[in-house]
Amino acid sequence: MGCSWLMGFLTYTDVFFAIVCFFLIRSLFQKQKLLVNWPIVGMLPSLLLNVNRLHDWYTEVLRANGCTVFFHGPWFSGMKMLVTCDPRNLAHILSRAHFSNYPKGHEFSEMFDILGDGILNADYGSWDFQRKIAHKNTRNKRFRQFVLKSAREKVEKGLIPVLQSAAREAKPMDLQDVLQRFTFDATCILVCGADPGCLSTGLPIVHFAKAVDDANEVILLRHTVPRIWWRLLKLLNMGMEKKLANAWEIIDRFIEKQISARRDELQRRTPPPNINSDEGEGEATDLISIYMQYENKEEEMASLKSPDTFLRDTTLNMLVAGRDTTSAALTWFFWLLSQNPSVEAKILKELNSIPNPNPTKNKPRIFSN
Repeated sequence: MGCSWLMGFLTYTDVFFAIVCFFLIRSLFQKQKLLVNWPIVGMLPSLLLNVNRLHDWYTEVLRANGCTVFFHGPWFSGMKMLVTCDPRNLAHILSRAHFSNYPKGHEFSEMFDILGDGILNADYGSWDFQRKIAHKNTRNKRFRQFVLKSAREKVEKGLIPVLQSAAREAKPMDLQDVLQRFTFDATCILVCGADPGCLSTGLPIVHFAKAVDDANEVILLRHTVPRIWWRLLKLLNMGMEKKLANAWEIIDRFIEKQISARRDELQRRTPPPNINSDEGEGEATDLISIYMQYENKEEEMASLKSPDTFLRDTTLNMLVAGRDTTSAALTWFFWLLSQNPSVEAKILKELNSIPNPNPTKNKPRIFSN
């Protein structure tokens, strides 16, 4: 009688609340534990509580767990990720001898479907082939000269005018946004020989760059919802998946235009450029043009069923790989420099000690090598 009265008094909500309180109190007594794996929601609460200091929190978590930790997302998201910052682990996983032991799998390639069969999505033989070709092409002497030349020009004609304009107007700037625009333009020039013009006075909205940002945003959101949910949205072309579809169309249209332009340019050349030569005028120097020149000379590339699809996937993967990583590194570098004025002073002293062969009054000096 007493027991039934008690059960009638307690509701499912009360029981659930009591369980939540139990885990909350337990986590408070485990202050040294930065990650708590909760029922149903996994480790998501810990992440959300530190979202305003994400990088610092990641560093603390990894340091407390020996540089490697298993992250469990909400049960409905299916997210289970091994996070590591141990250089030995990275060297082991990414080595040619062991990479095949750590396949990304079908779920990964489905999540990042916009990348196609590019190197960031590839496994096994496809990854090995693309890695070999990319390594060979980026070692090309003319490409390296092109990297130096195009980066210098982008700094001189893009970055410096934008910073000078902001200085004249005493206008604050988001340095991360400026550097991301700089690296996106520079990467586009290196990969496909086209400058989208993100880094120009006024910091305009460039549809192609925005489409890449939109695609990144939707792929991130896919990790936070059940797989069946975003699959349904994709099938119905609704919500965030419609946003991705629109971005996908803009990205494909831009890349197809560049591939077509590079092909036309190569066909107009007489005689055809020599891919093995480090000398010569007018030879292709952007990566896509170099890839095109290998199409009939490399057995694996000659056997491709759709060379343009391969070039599309390669272009997008290289743009994604080259943009965010470099801009994030530059942003953190300048932030660290601002926190360490003594280091900044030493760098300036070293630069000022280098003779200037072409001094120009009131003009910034660019160090290119």
